[in-house]
Amino acid sequence: MRGLIFGLALMCAGAAWAEGTVGDIATAERSGLNAVGSDKLASLLDIDALRDTRPKARKNPKIEYSRAFLAKQSKPALGAQAACLAEALYFEARGESIKGQFAVAEVILNRVDSPSFPNSICGVVNQGTGRKYACQFTYTCDGHPEVISEKGAYATVSKIAAIMTKGAARPLTDGATYYHTRAVAPSWSRKFARTASIGVHHFYRRHTRLSSN
Repeated sequence: MRGLIFGLALMCAGAAWAEGTVGDIATAERSGLNAVGSDKLASLLDIDALRDTRPKARKNPKIEYSRAFLAKQSKPALGAQAACLAEALYFEARGESIKGQFAVAEVILNRVDSPSFPNSICGVVNQGTGRKYACQFTYTCDGHPEVISEKGAYATVSKIAAIMTKGAARPLTDGATYYHTRAVAPSWSRKFARTASIGVHHFYRRHTRLSSN
């Protein structure tokens, strides 16, 4: 900023100083500054102009897995992907604890990050839809219409979806990409590593295969 003001001062003072002494240069600078005017200098020195305008790294929001925490969150305006996540949480986990609902959200987002699944939330949620009982999330292919009738439950999962799609950390399930309720024992669950048990769900991920030389 000092260099900018000095440059303006020299422009206003002209180039006569080029062959002069240091004293001449100082005199020219003072003359130039006076020519710029106090209002212009004030705008140039506005503190807002000095602020670093580079994008700041987004910090993960601190999450408390409680209804009290969610009650403090404002009603979100969901984009298409967050709306798909909210819908999945409503039909898959609205009867779960708050922590359990966050855990199911983690699984869906972990799938988005995995090359084994579609690379969008809506793609993950609707994978296999159209083939009865051949989809990844049963509610999308069980033949029943998706009717959201519990407004309070949907408001809760909407807040969870908004938080998670903004880049919140996923510490609950240790990278899980599968889950099932405790009431069933699918055959695939014996092939995968269980990473967590939260509420009425067990969570799993594929075993990591280590390469050998």
